[in-house]
Amino acid sequence: MDEITAGLHVVRQSPRGVGTLALAVRRPAVGAREVLELAELDPDAGLIGDSWGQRPSSRTTDRSPHPDMQLNVINARFVELIAGPDRDAWALAGDQLYLDLDLSVDALPAGTRLAIGDRAVIEVTDQPHTGCAKFAARFGRDAHKIVWTEEGKRLRLRGLNARVVVGATISPGDPVRQLA
Repeated sequence: MDEITAGLHVVRQSPRGVGTLALAVRRPAVGAREVLELAELDPDAGLIGDSWGQRPSSRTTDRSPHPDMQLNVINARFVELIAGPDRDAWALAGDQLYLDLDLSVDALPAGTRLAIGDRAVIEVTDQPHTGCAKFAARFGRDAHKIVWTEEGKRLRLRGLNARVVVGATISPGDPVRQLA
């Protein structure tokens, strides 16, 4: 816990307003991960080839996939802090987009739109992104505990949920910018 807490200064230094897509990951099935060089975002399907559309949600009355939870987005600096520099290890977090960007509640309130690359646009939703037992098993109880601290929630260390507004192809290295 002390090591993670000591490393949070790096997460707090994440750029505001303009950042970078560090990693894109598709989850074709439960427990499976594919690190992508090119990722296709679609307003109806989310990330093409991802299993979001087949995952039931406890947050919808009919258990259908929640439309405001198409994409799980996490801070790349936090994942590197808990998983190390191996990007295949990052993918185990279960998120689709890993951004070098300040994801805090203050920086990106619900309704904020982010442009990724030349054309894609996603919108931060009000659905909380919560950690699960798999996250704790993969990165340790301390990593799971820290996301639930007041600062962890404020910084959105476990990430945020988003939906696709404008679909397009994106790739790691693409700029991410907050839209007015």
